[in-house]
Amino acid sequence: MPESTPRPRPLTDLGPEELTAFRQEQQTAYDALRGRGLSLDLTRGKPSSAQLDLSERLLSLPDGTRDAHGVDVRNYGGLEGIRELREMFADLLGVEPAQLVAGGSSSLVMMREVLTDLWLKGAVDGVRPWSEEEKVTFICPVPGYDRHFTLLSWFGIDTVTVPMDEHGPDVEAVAALAAADPSIKGMWVVPTYANPTGSVVTQEVAARLATMETAAPDFKIFWDNAYALHHLTEDEAKTADVLSLAAAAGHPHRPIMFASTSKITFAGAGVAFLGGSVENVAWYVGHLGKGSIGPDKVNQLRHAQFFGSPEGVRDHMRQHRAIIAPKFAAVDEVLTSRLEGLGVATWTRPSGGYFVSLDVLDGTAGRVVELAREAGVALTPAGASFPGGHDPDDRNIRLAPTFPELPEVREAMDAVATCVALAAAEKLSH
Repeated sequence: MPESTPRPRPLTDLGPEELTAFRQEQQTAYDALRGRGLSLDLTRGKPSSAQLDLSERLLSLPDGTRDAHGVDVRNYGGLEGIRELREMFADLLGVEPAQLVAGGSSSLVMMREVLTDLWLKGAVDGVRPWSEEEKVTFICPVPGYDRHFTLLSWFGIDTVTVPMDEHGPDVEAVAALAAADPSIKGMWVVPTYANPTGSVVTQEVAARLATMETAAPDFKIFWDNAYALHHLTEDEAKTADVLSLAAAAGHPHRPIMFASTSKITFAGAGVAFLGGSVENVAWYVGHLGKGSIGPDKVNQLRHAQFFGSPEGVRDHMRQHRAIIAPKFAAVDEVLTSRLEGLGVATWTRPSGGYFVSLDVLDGTAGRVVELAREAGVALTPAGASFPGGHDPDDRNIRLAPTFPELPEVREAMDAVATCVALAAAEKLSH
């Protein structure tokens, strides 16, 4: 039988001469990498052209101008969105249609609108506008989504972080913070296939978030369910029903859910959704009506006709999975073959979502990103998954493999692996 390839030794176990030789080997590989003139981009979780092509039929819809209930979608009105689309996505998101609003193309815009309304007018269960508070703070699970943090910074809202694990945020840390400080008005949660870790909030964690005591009576959970339908395997995670849990616990207005079709159909021309208690929905639509006479119902109708049913959405997402799952597999294959055993990196193997979270040797994430950039591979800035862009350990890098073609993903990950190994060897040599 042929001899098996010896398992690499952790770099920390190498003697000075061995480490020097390893570093020289990686430097040689890196110099060759720079000479190849690469131009690859793993910075943002965008759908690939092949994914967008799946929705091409949208451009020939809608068929007719009236929805299933006879509403002429070309006209004003209907702030809550057309009923048939709300019913379809209510089924998919596990809420009642009366608890769901179908809006424009961006759930991020809805998040900003909700924060603005809270800031200027206060919550359904609040006593004053948030702008009248001495201080407003949000709990941010990390690593997390950089655009969430950007929104908070824009409002001048302070942040406090808690770690994420495979079951969601450290719920006891969240509960302790929320109970102790009335300035803590809310938190972010990406419950299903979190950005960037791929974590899935369990029913138990969701129940604790829904039932915990908070010093602020108007504490809000911004439940950003952006990836609820983006499965990478046949074992499809089911999102915890936080709205029902909160209602049963006597906190019906605590969670506000967001979702969209941005990575399902056309990223720039999808439909966004907001879910919550009936009172929260009325609160949101009431404020929305001060600056809008209705959403793009023509686009909503074309989406309703394109999918046809909740099962139509699920079938469509299976086609997405066929395109992107091999790319995630390639990320794992390359990182495993190049880095496993060296003791300088760990990474997630998500079962859904759009990202892989890569943790490198402490103090080297920024150097890895710099090396990759100089070799022609663009990565999300180190620290982007933390408020203010500051990762105190300088270890986390978010990888977004969906947009490039599969051969480019392999090429980019091989380059990233070289950069990780070189940066680690440089760090350990000092």
